[in-house]
Amino acid sequence: MYPYGPFQPHQSAPQPGPTHVYYTRGPRFMCRGPSRLIWFGIGGITTYWFIQSRERKREMLMSQADDTQRAGHCHSAWGWGRWGDHRREMNEAQQKMEDHRRKVQEQFADFGNLSSDKLADMAESSLDSVMSSVVALRALSSEQHRKLLEFSTKGGSSPCLIYFAFTTTSTTLYWTMATLAHFKVPQIDNEPMHSYAPGSSQRAGLEAALAQMQKDLPFEVPCIINGKEVKTGRIAKQLMPHDHANHLCTYHEAGPAEVEEAIKGPKCPAAELASGKYRYQLMAATMLGQGKNAWQAEIDAAAELTDFLRFGVKFVEELYQQQPAKNSPGVWNRVEYRGLEGFVLAVSPFNFTAIGGNLSAAPALVGNVIVWKPSPAATYSNYIVHKIFTEAGVPPGVIQFVPVHQQMLFSRSAIAHPDFAALHFTGSTHVFKQLWKDIASNMDKYKGYPRIVGETGGKNFHSFTLLLMSIAWSNNLSARLSSTKAKSAPLCLVYTSRLLFGMVASRISYSMEIGKISVGPPTDPKNFVGPVIGKPAFEKITSYIQKAKDAGGEILIGGSGDSSKGYFVQPTVILTKDPKSVTMVEEIFGPVLTIYVYDDEEFDETCKLIDSTTTYALTGSIFSNDRAALIRATNLLRHAAGNMYYNEKCTGAVVGQQPFGGARASGTNDKAGSISIFYRFVSARSIKEGFAELGDFIYPSNLV
Repeated sequence: MYPYGPFQPHQSAPQPGPTHVYYTRGPRFMCRGPSRLIWFGIGGITTYWFIQSRERKREMLMSQADDTQRAGHCHSAWGWGRWGDHRREMNEAQQKMEDHRRKVQEQFADFGNLSSDKLADMAESSLDSVMSSVVALRALSSEQHRKLLEFSTKGGSSPCLIYFAFTTTSTTLYWTMATLAHFKVPQIDNEPMHSYAPGSSQRAGLEAALAQMQKDLPFEVPCIINGKEVKTGRIAKQLMPHDHANHLCTYHEAGPAEVEEAIKGPKCPAAELASGKYRYQLMAATMLGQGKNAWQAEIDAAAELTDFLRFGVKFVEELYQQQPAKNSPGVWNRVEYRGLEGFVLAVSPFNFTAIGGNLSAAPALVGNVIVWKPSPAATYSNYIVHKIFTEAGVPPGVIQFVPVHQQMLFSRSAIAHPDFAALHFTGSTHVFKQLWKDIASNMDKYKGYPRIVGETGGKNFHSFTLLLMSIAWSNNLSARLSSTKAKSAPLCLVYTSRLLFGMVASRISYSMEIGKISVGPPTDPKNFVGPVIGKPAFEKITSYIQKAKDAGGEILIGGSGDSSKGYFVQPTVILTKDPKSVTMVEEIFGPVLTIYVYDDEEFDETCKLIDSTTTYALTGSIFSNDRAALIRATNLLRHAAGNMYYNEKCTGAVVGQQPFGGARASGTNDKAGSISIFYRFVSARSIKEGFAELGDFIYPSNLV
């Protein structure tokens, strides 16, 4: 028996489960429940047909069930019911449902034997007709939206839901969703079979369709490859077996080249292009344009960009699966996650090629259109990323690539537009705050309240406590300085206990072999540290080093720079006695590390100092061989970092493993590389669909 309508168990929400599932190598077919939920998937394309009965008899039974619940309930093993007047009717309805189920099983029993080609033909022809009918219903058509999700992962799923409602008198097409369609569909009934009896509306409709088709034949059918019609000129015919002198259609046969292109299509999304075809081109552009060495370019432009794209699709699928937990009898509840009404402005930084790709791709994956302004210092690598998106199938106009040198002038112009819907930003805290103010000043122009997502500055810290071996100090300091070039980022602070520092002080000159690290052009493999991003950065970094000297700081390593040919700054380590010195407080964004030594008994006070010294809260690390100290520091530094590490350097977050983002002046902490970021770029719509007649508006409490 099936828990639907009057047979709905009260103790849990309906859980749709497949009655039959057949898989072939390419397309797939699924029949669900006592009615039909048909699903075709071809190489990443997924289309749903939900064939829903609105039979009057079932609505009456639901209405009777409502009456039953009002009159008194009795719990049985199969749901709610009253062992009274309605028992016979409900048993008869149950038997009819069983009969329908058997008919559906018999009808679809041979679907598992259908060839992949046949199923592909069925799904492709349906997609073609459906997409043409819905293209005008949304700024992004279903076909475009399908490509958006398909481009990011091999075999990705389509966000296209097509809903067919067949009534007893007419057939109506409703295009209701543009989401991945992981709905908790209520248990459903079979579609009643039409009799096509003489004089019936079904007979009339069918005869009209046949007459029109015979009038219009033969039809021309092209190949459809990567969303484009391909007419090869190699014509074949589909004959009609009842009249083989005539043919239903001519079709353009695919040759070896077309077949090869079609096979490559689903296997060549953006992630595959970034990790394969364009890998070295991306890395070279990142090295030459942004000064990273080969390894840092690899983990950025190749690895992280690919991860953002692949995991992004997984996170979107998880997002669409978030559906209401409960469906009352005779009701289907679901949530549609729509793209925002307007455009998303993506403003990306110079220091990560991958971030530029993710700032634009993440909103696009959930149905938004993007205006992407790359950093002038990362224009070419970001241009290659955009080429990858285009080659992968992102429709024209979905991601607009607009390099502009005057960032604030352009951003303010975009923000002032009435269709501005969201800001996706990575850059300096100062610029982000200014853009936020500009958004606030334009609030009366917008259709809604814009979403603001930003990752900004940071002043990351490492804190050492208790008796770690001196080798740990040496190794970590090396790792610490190496990470200063990992992101060209503000990885600036080390807090160490006096006892630990004293133990290794005699070894500093030896352990500071890091001072001999080669600095130079990234094209030379021996150079570990490349240039800073430009003249303004060079002047800012060297000025902070001078300020530290003037304030009494001791330069342990480095301290110099050379801008004669390139903008090179030697890795610099400063020892300070003032925890509020300028290099302890302000963001530098260069290879400068400041050490502060605290008294061993002042561990708690030092944690509070770390928490209050800067306005940032991006990342931090605690190094200790005492688990209690780790937990203590974590609690005291609860809001000091968005990403916390134990006995690990505080950089190198991996997509899908450590969601990344900071709070306070470091950003909105929406966690790139996780499902959280996608919630910011969708507008949820809750839909409740009832299948029973509306009852009296009078409440039972009004009865006397």
